[in-house]
Amino acid sequence: MSDITLTAADGHTLDAYIAGPEDASLGVVVLQEIFGINANIRQMTDMFASHGYRAICPALFDRAQRNAELGYDDAGRDLGLALRNRIPESDSLLDIRAAADALPAQGARAIVGYCWGGTLAWLAACHDASFAAASCWYGGGIAKAMDGTPTCPVQMHFGEDDRSIPMHDVEAIGRAHPEVDLYTYRHAGHAFGRAGTPAHHAASAALAWDRTLKLFAAAAGTPRG
Repeated sequence: MSDITLTAADGHTLDAYIAGPEDASLGVVVLQEIFGINANIRQMTDMFASHGYRAICPALFDRAQRNAELGYDDAGRDLGLALRNRIPESDSLLDIRAAADALPAQGARAIVGYCWGGTLAWLAACHDASFAAASCWYGGGIAKAMDGTPTCPVQMHFGEDDRSIPMHDVEAIGRAHPEVDLYTYRHAGHAFGRAGTPAHHAASAALAWDRTLKLFAAAAGTPRG
């Protein structure tokens, strides 16, 4: 595991955290919440690496503020939202592609994201044909991007008690995209996969992780697009 520097197609440089075997059959891009590349996101990246995948999480906030690792309090949330709003989605997609290009050349690629990253994982699945699978965890902006067409198998994971993503939005996504494996989790709220915080719902997180890993295991045998 190490910190590296990436260069996007427009010349922007950004930091990234990378872990796992360099000869892995699958590389995974892990996309952050609005709190930056913090201990939680690094831990998630390490978890994918522990399953034999090469995993990388790009510092998507670097276009607005470098070294942003924010707390889960109101101040951290407000700053995270402000930073996110300063970065065009098209620029984030360039950074995601730079992260994907740093993964093993011989392997398939998958993408997973949480919160803001969940929305970006959906956008990447629709705009970058090199991904073989995408898992989108509680992406609040997906409902506004339902006109996209994914180029790979996609999972979505939503908590039924998520106050920031109403279930009628989730249902609308399901109607618009019956090809997507859309899962909802009882008694789970927003960020239910974030271990070590009050938002964590262990049973739901474990099930969503299992589903994500099965999706990625299937993608590991898929040639790169």
